[in-house]
Amino acid sequence: MTASIIAIAASYLLGSVSFSILFARLVRKIDIRDHGSGNAGATNTLRVLGKGPAALVLALDIAKGVIAVVLGYALKGDGMAWVPVACALASIVGHNWPVFFRFKGGKGIATTIGAMISLAFVPVLIAGLIAIAIIAVTRYVSLGSLIFAVLLPLILAIGGWDRYMVWGAVIVALLALLRHRKNIVKLLNGTENKLGSKKGEPHGA
Repeated sequence: MTASIIAIAASYLLGSVSFSILFARLVRKIDIRDHGSGNAGATNTLRVLGKGPAALVLALDIAKGVIAVVLGYALKGDGMAWVPVACALASIVGHNWPVFFRFKGGKGIATTIGAMISLAFVPVLIAGLIAIAIIAVTRYVSLGSLIFAVLLPLILAIGGWDRYMVWGAVIVALLALLRHRKNIVKLLNGTENKLGSKKGEPHGA
């Protein structure tokens, strides 16, 4: 049990390492949360710092989720199948509310992808492909992210996955909805930023 608690705590601390904030400080000596959308994630890194830093942030944020799940599997005790799921959730919570950066982080989608793909590859692949298609058609990253998060527990439930996975995915979806609440309002109002839009470009352009 002690090892499992250590794994969960370590996963939260790992998730709390916000690479977008660190890279923005390193490259431009700015706090990325004061620029663009104000979000500490890969999409805003793309807007503020460009493609290279954004790709690196995306890869590292995904890696945080993967490492957390691996840690959970390595340190879980007998009959504690819930530990990897708990580690996955802890890494996402850490990304969203990082202890190292005044609890103001990102929206957790990249870390969610890394964590959940390590737990359930095929369901995540299906939800991810649908989300990518939606982003490609609409250019709304937030919409694709929300679709991904909401679809995942449904696909897991339909596929007969165990209750820890299904309920873990439900929590992931609720976290995504919570972190994207402002984006949801903007989507409904038609004022959400589109992927690749430039400053001053109409939102609907």
